[in-house]
Amino acid sequence: MFKTTLLGLAVSLSLIAGGAHSAPEPINLLTENFPPYNMAVDGKNFARDENITGIAADIVREMFRRAGVDYTLTLRFPWERIYKMALDMPGYGVFVTARLPEREDLFKWVGPIGPDDWVLLAPADSTIKVDDLQQASQYRIGAYKGDAIAEHLAAQGLEPSLVLRDQTNVDKLQSGAIDLWATGDPAGRYLAKQQGVTGLKRVLKFDSAELYLALNLGIPDATVAKLQAALEQMRADGTLDTISGRYL
Repeated sequence: MFKTTLLGLAVSLSLIAGGAHSAPEPINLLTENFPPYNMAVDGKNFARDENITGIAADIVREMFRRAGVDYTLTLRFPWERIYKMALDMPGYGVFVTARLPEREDLFKWVGPIGPDDWVLLAPADSTIKVDDLQQASQYRIGAYKGDAIAEHLAAQGLEPSLVLRDQTNVDKLQSGAIDLWATGDPAGRYLAKQQGVTGLKRVLKFDSAELYLALNLGIPDATVAKLQAALEQMRADGTLDTISGRYL
């Protein structure tokens, strides 16, 4: 009887230990200041958890809650660093980022979370008119280093002036250091408005992209499927529109 009890206890402890060992680790989510989709409450370049706000941040929180998946949320700088962390480190993800053909096989994707028109913006008093990027190449164009828009311009043969913070392009545009600002819309307009700049002209919409959560390839497919299902439920019941309405 004593041996049976000991054996039962050993089996129970083994199961508990095994269950603890197999419990999934939280997914480490990384993001950046990219208003109105994700941003630090205090506007700084580092924040955690409840100190991060924005359309995408709120959507991701609710999506993980509904899917029953644990996570941590950190906002860091610069974008290139957190993108590479999500690419190289198992258990990591980054949002929001454009799902492009050249990136398709690099991550597991959940989305779309929101749209992002790729535009060239000019100051309110600008007389610049262009029909395509080829015509725009004669002007000084500012872009955000490491961003998909900057990569797209480079692939088209343009050489934009790159900065580490997209906010810098607002100042450069206003001071005349650049003629056009290659950015996303509504993100660019929101960012400019936060700096007191309104009335920017949309000179050209040259592309558009859908924004996603990009997960490291090591994330289990079952987890990705649960998150995608939760997002689709949120889309169907109006939660995505409700969240967007808080910011736009």
